[in-house]
Amino acid sequence: MTELRRTPLAALHERLGGRMVPFAGFAMPVQYSSIVEEHRAARVTAALFDVSHMGQIALAGTAAGDCADRLCTRAMSTLAPGRVRYALFCNEAGGVVDDLTVYRTGEDAYLLCVNAANTAFDLAWVQQHAPASVAVRDESQETGLLALQGPASAAVLADAGGPALGALRRFHFARTKVAGVRVLASRTGYTGADGFELYCAARDAVALFEALLGAGRAHHLLPAGLGARDTLRLEAALPLYGHELDADTTPLEAGLARFVELGREFLGAAAIRRRRDGGPTRALIGFEVIDRGIARAGYPVLAAGARVGRVTSGGPSPTLGRAIGLAYVPPALCAVGTALEIEVRGRAIPARVVETPFVSGEAAGRPSR
Repeated sequence: MTELRRTPLAALHERLGGRMVPFAGFAMPVQYSSIVEEHRAARVTAALFDVSHMGQIALAGTAAGDCADRLCTRAMSTLAPGRVRYALFCNEAGGVVDDLTVYRTGEDAYLLCVNAANTAFDLAWVQQHAPASVAVRDESQETGLLALQGPASAAVLADAGGPALGALRRFHFARTKVAGVRVLASRTGYTGADGFELYCAARDAVALFEALLGAGRAHHLLPAGLGARDTLRLEAALPLYGHELDADTTPLEAGLARFVELGREFLGAAAIRRRRDGGPTRALIGFEVIDRGIARAGYPVLAAGARVGRVTSGGPSPTLGRAIGLAYVPPALCAVGTALEIEVRGRAIPARVVETPFVSGEAAGRPSR
């Protein structure tokens, strides 16, 4: 059995009482107190997550922008330094290799933040397609990454000795110091709440985490684990690779057309156009369960008693107080209000298609990791 990797904060999580579980090859905290309490903190006050398991791949060189343009479904050479953009890597068949956020860190420099489970594959993918003039560097092990999420997050940063980052716009970042630690502070997140992602040197991650915990006490901040991170992203209908996204699924099927620039060429663009023009065979919808029961990933979706799809993600919504989920179904069943059933342990539970994100307004956010 392969030994689980540990983030720079693993020992601290254990001291804080975090319940550690395997995730993407890492030992990660799934919760500290309760998933519901940690979820509500992110929605109402603030929550602090360790996301150092995510991968960071740096591109540098005069052709780095062209390389990022070819790899990503959105142009990155048009980004101004200090800006962030969400996009996807696609394969030659139009399926999703990964979804990611791209930071323009300099005139000829970019930082790609990719999913933890895909880091090794993504690194090889970038190296395969990058010209010799572009330096590709894996910075994952030397980087700590914290996600400070919730309406009080800017106030927590200020109380921790950081600058006034409340004016930083969504999908912008700044290099600064927080509690004496050098960080790249990005107004992004994966919870559907307002907040920041803080990149730092791995050796500084513990000091930064502890400083934010201390500053957050007055704001009722809680450390939070993977459990709350998943319920939060589900409420915001944010995709998770291996669930809503995979190598056979196009971004259009996943409802991510706004993050795909089909008017230009990138890896997979021609195949996505062909599959689009051939007509969609399925689409991603959000649903709520009407009766008692929790829909989980992999459960069958039924319409008039016939199996029509599968749940990709599902669970209880602490904010809404009911069970929700995402699923792929035929396009004819996508209209809001369409009656469906979810097969839960051999029993068909009534459900209906609803608008996404499930939690609306500013809290709904945009896909960002």
